[in-house]
Amino acid sequence: MTQDHLFQQLKHPNPHLRERASLELAETRDETTIPRLIDILGEEDVTYRRAAVKALGVIGPDATMPLVELLLSSKNVTIQSSCAKGLTQIAVNYPDVPFPNEALQGLKTALHDPNPVVGLTSVMALGEIGVPGQDILIETLETTDNVALAVAIVNALATIGDSRGAEILTALVNDESADSYVRESATSALSRLDLVRNNSRQRP
Repeated sequence: MTQDHLFQQLKHPNPHLRERASLELAETRDETTIPRLIDILGEEDVTYRRAAVKALGVIGPDATMPLVELLLSSKNVTIQSSCAKGLTQIAVNYPDVPFPNEALQGLKTALHDPNPVVGLTSVMALGEIGVPGQDILIETLETTDNVALAVAIVNALATIGDSRGAEILTALVNDESADSYVRESATSALSRLDLVRNNSRQRP
């Protein structure tokens, strides 16, 4: 299949055909593939846009910096959140490939975007990146006044499941000056984190 045909397949109503097209695009890509996929991130067609995000996630590390650059330079919330979702997909698909520091710093900047959707999708990406993104999440949690962002970070720390995150959540639960909703979220996140860690200990 030609690249043009594969791009058309990304719009197909059948999710299996879209997924196959994503994999083929990653396998047969040339220097135009990543820029063409990135151009789709502002499309109104949600199916097409999500398929492009998935395809960029399959392509992986080579798409990281183009996504970060667009995340920071665009003023379009749909494009920005699609970029953050693309970075999340890369972290899911390539857990053993370290994220470049510039990408982490780009996500740190995006956490403070005036649009809350951009901040929340960036938290999701950093949570999926895991321990390398954890310091940024903790630093933001300790300095932000944005309750929704703080709650998202609390949940991301629980997902990462690291002991440092557990310490931060425990301190937050015991901090009577903290926002009550954030404290409640930290309490439930902490019990979830304990569950994750206990399960991983019990595996052979």
